[in-house]
Amino acid sequence: MTDTGQTALSRLLGLNGRAGSDLRRASRIRGWEILFWTLPVLGWFLFPEDLFLLSQIAIFSIFALSLDMLLGVAGVLTLGHAAFLGLGAYTAGMVPAYLGIGDPLVGLAASAALAAAAGALTSPLILRGDGLSQLMVSIGINAMLFEAANKATSFTGGVDGLSGVFFTPLFGLWDFDLWGRTGYVYTMVLLFLVFLICRMVLTSPYGVSLRAIHQNSARMPALGVGVKGRLTMVWILAAAMAGLAGGLMTQVTQFVSLSTLGLDKSAEVLLMLILGGAGRLYGAIIGATAYMLLHHALSGLDPEYWQLWIGIIFIGLVLFVRGGILGALDRILGLRHAKAPSKGNKV
Repeated sequence: MTDTGQTALSRLLGLNGRAGSDLRRASRIRGWEILFWTLPVLGWFLFPEDLFLLSQIAIFSIFALSLDMLLGVAGVLTLGHAAFLGLGAYTAGMVPAYLGIGDPLVGLAASAALAAAAGALTSPLILRGDGLSQLMVSIGINAMLFEAANKATSFTGGVDGLSGVFFTPLFGLWDFDLWGRTGYVYTMVLLFLVFLICRMVLTSPYGVSLRAIHQNSARMPALGVGVKGRLTMVWILAAAMAGLAGGLMTQVTQFVSLSTLGLDKSAEVLLMLILGGAGRLYGAIIGATAYMLLHHALSGLDPEYWQLWIGIIFIGLVLFVRGGILGALDRILGLRHAKAPSKGNKV
């Protein structure tokens, strides 16, 4: 590698002082982030009758974060991400149903591990091509898993869902109660931990290289960056996160439905990411929250045609609000700063 290539690679991977300080600055917790993560605490007190809905929001936020790592950060296209969600959901249900192990943490670890293993097996197929080929292969994998679960009725329960699912109290102390209190704290804590892991990845030299691959994958090999290896790692990580979300869904609802493997779940999580803003982590959480609240409100107002109204909202969003909710906030704050007079100017 030439001296110029080595310098560029060092800068890319955060090995020189300036880039390293930029990464450290990006990893610092800001004041508004502390306020953001106090919202789940407020939710416990303000919405005690809606804890189950808030738990679902946390689960889909983890699912959206997993897709954001692929699509928003690394630029890997997929429309079959529900394959890992469903795999995690069925694993969490089968561990107690067939092995008799009702410990939630064991089931959750099994869900993430099996989804990660599936990610490792499918990564050569997905990463072999790009663009449209990635979309088609991901849809094919999702469809095959859905049909396999649908046909194996003696094992998965088919359209009736998996029966015999049970869970022991969390840490031997807290039952998954009907009011959703344990499930709410459980899912929110795991959402925070998953977010921290994603943040650590993105503020590391590896995370910087993923963004660089997204911007210009053809140039990276010339800088000594192994593109396929890095994309394989993020694909496995995202699969494990989606499996974790699926396992949580099973444990909170204590039921496994065939719909967790549906292509509509893959489409929904993509809409969540578009709504919040891709590639920024908080966009995944905000998008999942906004979508779930919209879904809850519109299905209550118009149970038959709620999808029509969501479709209209998303068409308007794509046409007039580029970058999702966070993109709109950026523009609003940018205009505000632009209009604010500098200290040396007279008002």
